[in-house]
Amino acid sequence: MKLLKTLTVAAGVAALSAGVVATAHADGHAKTKLRIQTHFSQETLSGQLAGEYIENITAMSNGGIEVEMFYASSVVKSAETFDAAATGILDCDMTGGAYQTGKNPAFQFTGDLMGGYSNPYQQMSWMLHGGGRSAINDLYNAHNMEFVGWWIPGPESLSSTAPIRGVDDFKGWKFRSPPGLATKVFANLGASPIVMDFNEIFTALETGIIDGADAANLTNNIGLGLYDIAKHTNFPGFHSMPADHLACRKDVWDAMPDHHKRIMIVAMDALALHNATINEVKNAQNAKVLRAKGVNLYEWSPEELNKFRAAVKKGWTEFATTPEAKALLKSHVDFLVDLGAMQ
Repeated sequence: MKLLKTLTVAAGVAALSAGVVATAHADGHAKTKLRIQTHFSQETLSGQLAGEYIENITAMSNGGIEVEMFYASSVVKSAETFDAAATGILDCDMTGGAYQTGKNPAFQFTGDLMGGYSNPYQQMSWMLHGGGRSAINDLYNAHNMEFVGWWIPGPESLSSTAPIRGVDDFKGWKFRSPPGLATKVFANLGASPIVMDFNEIFTALETGIIDGADAANLTNNIGLGLYDIAKHTNFPGFHSMPADHLACRKDVWDAMPDHHKRIMIVAMDALALHNATINEVKNAQNAKVLRAKGVNLYEWSPEELNKFRAAVKKGWTEFATTPEAKALLKSHVDFLVDLGAMQ
């Protein structure tokens, strides 16, 4: 009896330290409780889709998966979400891998190749069919995290208080940049990137700290209120197509029942399709709305696009300074060459 009591106490401590409460219903079914943070606010389209994902995994598990969801980086800053999950403040991170380039530049290539893929379906193909999932997970596991899946809204659009008709307009342009490769590429083109949190952009624009932002796609930029101030944007987008991810702490993931893991992975694949298709529709519709409101939408010429992509390719090799980064970059490039999408 004493041994049984000791084992029971030890198991309870292990469950609490893992951050996932594994309990059982009266019918014997396991229960998983997770704390997840996203950088998106509930008002944005992406925030709404994240909420639908939580509803789906709850329903598909018949209530077996319970999630406490934190929006708009309400617990820690966006770039700190990964570490907060890895260390037990949270359980899962629903931001993006490219926020973690300070740990290893390889994280850039787990989220945004910048100028490499043409659409989210092509990029998802690398993850699903080109060895991307295992390559990403190798890196995440080394940092005590498990990669669950991607959701990609499509090419992003810059927002600006001044015209952005071509690469020359980037000279002296002071803008919010995510961390990572984007800062190098735009700085090489004469811009002044300022890394700041996703949820600080509106105030920085409003107060004139920045002239523009590399934030999100057309629809999410509207949700952030950026076009209330910045009356210039580019559409269709071309410069960046970051993949948002779901990643959970390794011990939390390993403690989950297999059917809960499968539910979360399959639901992420469903979210990815819903996300890409609805953003394609919403961006086209919102482009019309913005034009009617006097926002200038610039479609770059092939010549300007080629100038930008040349700068991006140079940035790839400059940024991939570790063995892990070089391996991930090679995996992407080999896949694109194999598809005939790159020479």
